[in-house]
Amino acid sequence: MASPELENGKAAKPTKRSLIGSLKEAASMTLGRSSSFKEDSYLISHLKTAELKALVDLKKLLSSSSPSATMWGIPLLGGDERADVVLLKFLRARDFSASLAHAMLLRSVEWRAEFAADEVVEEELGFEELDGVVAYMHGWDRAGHPVCYNAYGVFKDREMYDRVFGDGEKLKRFLRWRVQVMERGVRLLQFKPGGINSIIQVTDMKDIPKRELRVVSNQILSLFQDNYPEMVASKVFVNVPWHFSMIYSMISPFLTERTKSKFVIVRNGNVAETLYKFIRPELLPVQYGGFSRPGDLENGPPKPASEFTIKGGEKVNLEIDRIEAGEMITWDIVVVGWEVDYSAEFVPSAEGSFTVTVEKARRIWPAAVAPVHNEFISREDGKMVLSVDNTGSRRRKVAAYRYFVRKPSV
Repeated sequence: MASPELENGKAAKPTKRSLIGSLKEAASMTLGRSSSFKEDSYLISHLKTAELKALVDLKKLLSSSSPSATMWGIPLLGGDERADVVLLKFLRARDFSASLAHAMLLRSVEWRAEFAADEVVEEELGFEELDGVVAYMHGWDRAGHPVCYNAYGVFKDREMYDRVFGDGEKLKRFLRWRVQVMERGVRLLQFKPGGINSIIQVTDMKDIPKRELRVVSNQILSLFQDNYPEMVASKVFVNVPWHFSMIYSMISPFLTERTKSKFVIVRNGNVAETLYKFIRPELLPVQYGGFSRPGDLENGPPKPASEFTIKGGEKVNLEIDRIEAGEMITWDIVVVGWEVDYSAEFVPSAEGSFTVTVEKARRIWPAAVAPVHNEFISREDGKMVLSVDNTGSRRRKVAAYRYFVRKPSV
């Protein structure tokens, strides 16, 4: 078992703060809160009278125009409860106007047929270098929503940009690939009243070449708004430039509460701590301060991490005890924002044995985002002690760790 041991230490001296720094922090504190959006239940019993009437009216319109219409393999008429979830998504996108939702639905059915959207998931589109980098589904949030990550910073490289978007045909192929990612996400949804019926989107704005990607972004946005209504429960923007945060705070009063409740804006430096509110550390990719690496989820859910906080002026010792001779201990540990001293040592149980320094004490600076990952094979019984020293700071730190103990193979 691992247990934290706290030691009090001296706090760091307060530092001076500039006015512009204070404004940046204020914007971050205001906009970095977790989303207050609650996914609609899609339970018929929860619908208002007018909303229920709109659903009945939409079904009547659909029975006259396209009685055999399907979407994502779900017949839209015939009593399937999954169909109600789909129809309610289109109705909510059009403020429960049955006629507008009907028109939108028919256009989407037509687009899916022309685009061959049902077949795109299995296609080989030749963008292996973008998989797991630019847009990809990875894990789920604390409520069970699948998570889609978007990071277009790689396109600041002009050679990469030309290779992917160099001409009209390449752009078309990229849009097809991006729809493929979305369709994979949709396949993870339950389409069940009271179930998981939308995804979480995390968009990394670091190094995005905004001007060059304007056309691509507009086309993706248009495709998704027209054909995937109410599919996103929350949109989390990370590594957002502070001036963008300030602009958002100014336009925020003009947005509807429903729209605002879906958005979370996260500045540089607050990424992992904010994402932890949505996503457990073992499911968060390493580049955002989590423990999950490509391929980790292929064999099922990962081992849960333990989350803890380190107060300013404290040192935490995490003890992994009851380790037997010959066993291998593997661990991951991360402290959001780091700026702490970290070390690891093995303490034998036998009297007279010497403590083994596994990792010398070292300062880990804020630039380090990925967790520490290490392993050690014990030569005798004892315990592993991971130390995180925050005595040089007055700031509370959010942290997480996990470990595996494997017996020697016979």
